[in-house]
Amino acid sequence: MAGGGGGQVPSSMLVGKVTCGAWIRRRDGGAAASRLLVLYGRAAAASSPPLLDLLAFDASKSALASEEPLLRVVMGEDGADAPRAIAVHPGGDEFVCATAKGCRLFKLVYEEFSINLISRDCPPLQSVGPQRCLAFSTDGAKFAIGGEDGRLRIFQWPSLTVLLDEPKAHKSFRDMDISLDSEFLVSTSTDGSARIWKLDGGAPLVNLTRSADEKIECCCFSRDGTKPFLFCTLVKGKDNVTMVLDITNWKRIGYKRLLAKPISTLSVSLDGKYLALGSHDGDCCVVDVKTMQVSHLSKKIHLGSPISSIEFCPTERVVISTSHQWGAEITKLNVPADWKVWQIWLVLLSFFGASAILFYTFFKYTTLL
Repeated sequence: MAGGGGGQVPSSMLVGKVTCGAWIRRRDGGAAASRLLVLYGRAAAASSPPLLDLLAFDASKSALASEEPLLRVVMGEDGADAPRAIAVHPGGDEFVCATAKGCRLFKLVYEEFSINLISRDCPPLQSVGPQRCLAFSTDGAKFAIGGEDGRLRIFQWPSLTVLLDEPKAHKSFRDMDISLDSEFLVSTSTDGSARIWKLDGGAPLVNLTRSADEKIECCCFSRDGTKPFLFCTLVKGKDNVTMVLDITNWKRIGYKRLLAKPISTLSVSLDGKYLALGSHDGDCCVVDVKTMQVSHLSKKIHLGSPISSIEFCPTERVVISTSHQWGAEITKLNVPADWKVWQIWLVLLSFFGASAILFYTFFKYTTLL
């Protein structure tokens, strides 16, 4: 059962395509903590306005528990109100949704048998215009947006105190990410340039070097907590490669051709083990970061349409990918399964049991002098 903070649309009505998607997981205690949710933004259709859909996810089946949403909320009356991007706060209780007009803040209220979605007034975000990039810091204390107009804004969260407002950060934003330690922000421009920003100081730190025939496009930081890397896709003439930089000095460590075609989006799993690349013709590959080898490849998952976003599930080896033509796809990755906690304990208990049997056998059948 769910309630909402906006107009309701009958679930049977023909709705628009998914324009963006995100995972929601709560980090605090309670029954809802183990529950994964999927949030879809939908464009307007002939018979329905722009929408937000909240759906339950069944981890055991690696699929939506039902195509029927738990909650469906109207975003507005015209196409400019359609969701373009979603950033979920690490706490899982609120998220920001970007539209052509600006950004809207929503709060999720979890009750024993229901979920309510409440739209909150947020003047600093509501009239900022179309934004290409949204990102919360890992600690949830900062929020950054990068606009089509090239303007970068960094806010303290939740007070929304402005830490940086740089109108000419880029020609127009292409991509953006915040480092695991919430210290740095990387941003790329549609002209191929890339900059590093100090998040606390709210100031530019360095411009990433590139040659005249190079364009830096997508970017994301490593997430495993041990290797301080920055991953960027690089167009070098007619070649498309993924390069790795050391964030202690912002120097290139090397680069590799992982998906030999133009890359449209780049993402990393929350545990930092896998890197996902989406192409302009709808292919998706997932790379083992430790070996930098392709572990999973899905061809034409979006049937020739550029993949606009890929987001890893917080707890399972599953991704949501979106494209403007085909909407959203949920894909279970063909990668080695992670060890569960109970499996580790079972192995340890097996070792203890085997050791006890060996000791018993030794002392029973050995004559002590």
